Amino acid sequence: MTSNQLLFNSFLKEKFSAEQRSLQGWIVIFGFILLSLACYLGPAASLRLVYPVVALITAVFLYLRHPILYLGFTWWMWFISPLVTRLVDLRVGWDPTRQMLIAPYLVVFVTIVTLFRCLPSAHRQGGLPFILAFAGVFYGFLIGLVYNQPVPVARSLLDWLSPPLFAFHLFVNWRDYPSYRQNIQRTFLWCVLIVGAYGVYQFVVAPEWDRYWLIESKQFTSAGNPVPFGMRVWSTLHSVGPFGAVMQAGLLLLFTRSGPLIFPASAVGYLSFLLAQARTNWGGWLLGVIMIMGSVKAQIQMRLITIILVMAMCVLPLLTIEPFSEIVASRFESFSNLQDDQSFKDRSGSYDRNLSLALSNTLGNGLGNIWKVNEKTGQIEVFVIDSGVLDMFFTLGWLGAIPYLGGLILVIFSVTKYSEARFDSFVSAARAIGISAAAQLIIGSGMLAIAGMILWGFLAMAMAAHKYYQHHGITTLK
Repeated sequence: MTSNQLLFNSFLKEKFSAEQRSLQGWIVIFGFILLSLACYLGPAASLRLVYPVVALITAVFLYLRHPILYLGFTWWMWFISPLVTRLVDLRVGWDPTRQMLIAPYLVVFVTIVTLFRCLPSAHRQGGLPFILAFAGVFYGFLIGLVYNQPVPVARSLLDWLSPPLFAFHLFVNWRDYPSYRQNIQRTFLWCVLIVGAYGVYQFVVAPEWDRYWLIESKQFTSAGNPVPFGMRVWSTLHSVGPFGAVMQAGLLLLFTRSGPLIFPASAVGYLSFLLAQARTNWGGWLLGVIMIMGSVKAQIQMRLITIILVMAMCVLPLLTIEPFSEIVASRFESFSNLQDDQSFKDRSGSYDRNLSLALSNTLGNGLGNIWKVNEKTGQIEVFVIDSGVLDMFFTLGWLGAIPYLGGLILVIFSVTKYSEARFDSFVSAARAIGISAAAQLIIGSGMLAIAGMILWGFLAMAMAAHKYYQHHGITTLK
């Protein structure tokens, strides 16, 4: 047998093995879905325990056997788990502990194996920003154990540690950048299509499970009225803010894709994004578009302009239909009258009251400081701070915020210098998503939970791309 035949047989064997592993992965994922569905149709209350446990088991299997499928599974757990939780709540009653929402965190925490395995060599690989972020969070964790109760500290640790942990996993697997890039593009394309379509449905119909959540969570003051055409869209996500962050990232990523699904995804994606009335994310999307257009070659710029025009042709006719047009127009008009806007007043007042107090907090209050136990109900409740900057200094203090912010600033400074964005539109989009998300920290705690996953994750993907192209000696488009 010749050497060429041996190489061909080896290629076929490797390809068959990869396809077999992929099939096994999909079988496990569908098994998780079917088991969850069976529990929901049967003893639905059991799903509150079964769902997180089986999600963790599925994640461990995918992480070990099929890391690409693990990546997509992780994102979809963030996208879908809040809706599954609302469906269960409607059947068996409100759960103030929201214990099912721990599932996405457990799935992400599987990557702690990556941290332990690669941390000793992380500095040599260029992972210093992640080391600094981990140091800041670990400091906040220790201070939290001193000043706060253990359960709120543990709950807060999930929010703070998950984003840099997952981002570190993406970064150290830079050799698989092309596969990771393709998976993320595909995942967010389907996310924009499905989550966007459900968002439009939610606005028009106001499903019973969404109305129930809106009433029980007491967010009707900020998320609208529990009636058709009265709610701000949050789709399958937990609230308007996370939905805005996800859709902002997904819509920017659409510029890096082509295919027949782009235009229906754009139509429902942009319409639901506008119906969310998330002005901060609108501004983040615009900043992202400007950054993408300014970083790619002229040829790619023309393609992006064409895509934007076609997307506008898909969305604008929908915005002429009442009541879509009235709601979106009134929200846009608020930009010209911010001094009378209540949301703007609340955030300005929060800065006036708390900025000097936060900056004078050297040690910090530790993780869990915004989670308090309600003495009447015995449940832990979160007190929202509408500023990532204030949240960092209140929680981490100067001693923790310096390494955490230092790591984030170091990442941003690094990715702004990457020349790969000139020929790889995904690098340009990932960088724009990460930096625009960081710019929104002034207004919200976008470094936590799903918003933090997007912030840290896409910056990490830009770093991974840079290392991949450097390793292969690719510095310009051939």
